[in-house]
Amino acid sequence: MYAVIEQGGKQYKIAQGDCINIELADVSPDAKTMELDKVLLINDDKKVKIGTPYLKGAKVVVSFQTTAEESVVKGKKLYPMHFRRRKNSKRRIGHRQKYLQVIVDKIKA
Repeated sequence: MYAVIEQGGKQYKIAQGDCINIELADVSPDAKTMELDKVLLINDDKKVKIGTPYLKGAKVVVSFQTTAEESVVKGKKLYPMHFRRRKNSKRRIGHRQKYLQVIVDKIKA
């Protein structure tokens, strides 16, 4: 069984027990679980349910390894470059995205 969810403008294909990094969301610091209700598709080996755009009543329950505050991880450091062909007109900017690392517990159809 797997599902496709939307979180933070991105779509993720998940199954039960997966560990994924999702966009940082507003969660209380001492929370243990979180419900994601933007479910686009659920496939349970017999039948495929597709939402228009979301499935009504479908939820995905995810949990944090310890707490929500300690589950924040940093992504890869990116260096976008601005360059024009003039003298001294280069600019290098560093960016490092923060993610929430979660474990998928249940997929409710």
